[in-house]
Amino acid sequence: MLRTVVNIFKIPDLRSKLLFTISMLVIFRIGSHIPVPGFKYQELSYAAGTEGALGRAVEYMQMLTGGMLGRCTLFGLGIMPYITASIILMLLAEVWPVLKKLRQEGQAGYKKINEYTRYLTVVVCVIQAMFYMKFFYSTGYTYTGMWTQALLMGIVGMTAGTVFLMWIGEQIDEYGIGNGISLIIMAGIIARLPWAIQDLAKLVKFNVGGSEAGAIGPGKLLVLMCSFVSIVAGVILITQAQRRIPIQQAKQVRGMKMYGGQRHYLPLRVNHGGVMPIIFASSFMMFVPVLAGYMRSAFERGGQVGFFTNLAQLLQYDGYVYCVLYMMLIVLFAYFWVSVQFQPKDMAKNLQDSGSFIPGLRPGRRTAEYLETVMGKVTFYGGSFLAIIAVVPDVVTNSLGIPSRITNFLGGTGLLIVVSVSLDLVQRIEANLLMRSYEGFSSSGRIKGAYA
Repeated sequence: MLRTVVNIFKIPDLRSKLLFTISMLVIFRIGSHIPVPGFKYQELSYAAGTEGALGRAVEYMQMLTGGMLGRCTLFGLGIMPYITASIILMLLAEVWPVLKKLRQEGQAGYKKINEYTRYLTVVVCVIQAMFYMKFFYSTGYTYTGMWTQALLMGIVGMTAGTVFLMWIGEQIDEYGIGNGISLIIMAGIIARLPWAIQDLAKLVKFNVGGSEAGAIGPGKLLVLMCSFVSIVAGVILITQAQRRIPIQQAKQVRGMKMYGGQRHYLPLRVNHGGVMPIIFASSFMMFVPVLAGYMRSAFERGGQVGFFTNLAQLLQYDGYVYCVLYMMLIVLFAYFWVSVQFQPKDMAKNLQDSGSFIPGLRPGRRTAEYLETVMGKVTFYGGSFLAIIAVVPDVVTNSLGIPSRITNFLGGTGLLIVVSVSLDLVQRIEANLLMRSYEGFSSSGRIKGAYA
């Protein structure tokens, strides 16, 4: 491992990419502690950290987006507006012919869609910033001076911060190594891990007999550690897992020699969408309990109770209905992501043009149908795994009474993002090493995938 790290810094191009990526992430962490002028961020941290649906939403949003909303910083909204804008345009591209045509134009079309995504990100930033400014205003003591001035500075500051984060992510994609947006999210999660471990250490009590209320005994700690190890192992397995489709290359006679005839494999990733289905589903479900609670309060003030009260109780973060809807959305978005990114017709056409075929299947439409069927089956397993991982923190919190601020970071979505992004980063670094005839991280020279 030490020799591999030394080899990384021996390659000038790889060294510059890695140092550039680290410097961009350092800038991100510095900006995450710069408060928006006009707000009392110490009191705001207490208001945002209170229990309840909105407090849980703020905590979960900070974990997923790398923002520091609780302190009303310039990067308070994190990268979520950009993700939301990307989701909206992805959905519109499936039903709006203009965007659908742009997506089919290749690289030029994707550049145009990215430009629209940037514009839409600014609009989403303004809307989300106004929503949170309204929440901050409801606390009554979190701003200084005139409210109109504080509102304007908050909206402009948070919008500019998110746009700058979007620019940092794009710079990492172009000049650094790894996916910029994913690295920003991972950096925000890792920055909070020490606090989660510190909170865990405060609650751990090694008393064999009776224990204090809310304390974590040896049994609970063992379950939490087993959950941590199992999730890490499962994420590595599902991230590396592939369904290998045998491909036969047609034989060709040129002159007196015969070419082709080799047999190789077409790898289909089991978890094709990575962490994106969870991020997409979370952006939709994050504020469902908040809206349900708001509707319940509004109708209770009007003297109407019953349906909305029951609905708010069912849609709580620890509720059964919420978890079921959340899992269904994750599986749905896993299929949606595959339908957007995986094009079996184009893949079948490329195989036919290169003189390759799947044994037992005719090239063209039959091959495309087979690839689509196989990808649908493996996506079900990948999406189901993501759905189970996403609800592990809620299950552990409800069954063992461990606070969500600990389970969210030591298991579930946060850990899934960290492990997945870390694997992607390591594989990219290893690919650069192997391309220049250096040894990779493993003794065999490459990280081997698991095959299903």
